[in-house]
Amino acid sequence: MRARAVAPLALAAALLAAGCGTGGIAKSGDATRGKPLFATNCARCHALADAGSVATFGPNLDDAFAAARSSRTDMHLSDSTIRNVVLDQIRIAAAPMPPNLVRGQDAEDVAAYVASVAGRKPVGGAVAAPTTTGGAAAGGGGGSGKAIFTANCATCHTLAAAGASGKVGPNLDQLKPDEKRVERQVTNGGAIMPAFKGKLTAAQIKAVAKFVASVAGKK
Repeated sequence: MRARAVAPLALAAALLAAGCGTGGIAKSGDATRGKPLFATNCARCHALADAGSVATFGPNLDDAFAAARSSRTDMHLSDSTIRNVVLDQIRIAAAPMPPNLVRGQDAEDVAAYVASVAGRKPVGGAVAAPTTTGGAAAGGGGGSGKAIFTANCATCHTLAAAGASGKVGPNLDQLKPDEKRVERQVTNGGAIMPAFKGKLTAAQIKAVAKFVASVAGKK
């Protein structure tokens, strides 16, 4: 889903329309639990100020819903409506975003979290620090190559050693890239893959390249 040029209000309307008829009604959701799930599964593609995410691969969720929250527009949406929009988008998605990236209660919780914060300024008006889960920071991943891969690459790529089964990008176990190739691709991006130069440090890029090259196709 790369509708970057779409006006935020139009994007929200499109998401709402996409959700119609899918039968995906959000029944419950824990926004507190949804925040780390968002950081792990969504922050590498979507910007959301409350989560400390500044990714530009997919739509900016603050921009998508800010106007829809305003009572000054013809399309004011309640939190419950936004929650259903997000839940349906998780379920049906649109390429290159894979459908059902999170499922069941996890999907409900992510939808509840996004609905509670998207389009609103974080507490204090400042962007929150990246949320961490299991020691891996969204947009970073610490110093371990495996943690960096999990935080930034696992959604899109399959790599058995990292427990990743993403279908958006190449299967790295099949590709078996060498370290230099991984380092170059992570740094510069290519096709639908974003460049991580400036998002990851040079040391982090080297660490994830070394990890991928050392384990791809070996498990």
